[in-house]
Amino acid sequence: MVKFLKLIRNEEGATAIEYGLIAALIAVAAIGAMQGIGNKLNTTFNNVSNSLG
Repeated sequence: MVKFLKLIRNEEGATAIEYGLIAALIAVAAIGAMQGIGNKLNTTFNNVSNSLG
């Protein structure tokens, strides 16, 4: 019972989960931004390729 009460009072796990959620949100935002940049870059390279060819 004492171990169970220590587990409930322990806040280190909650902090780790919060940091994990923040990292996941940052990763999702970065992926979205990179997809947008990738599409624009692809269009630019296609335009250059068409102009040269």
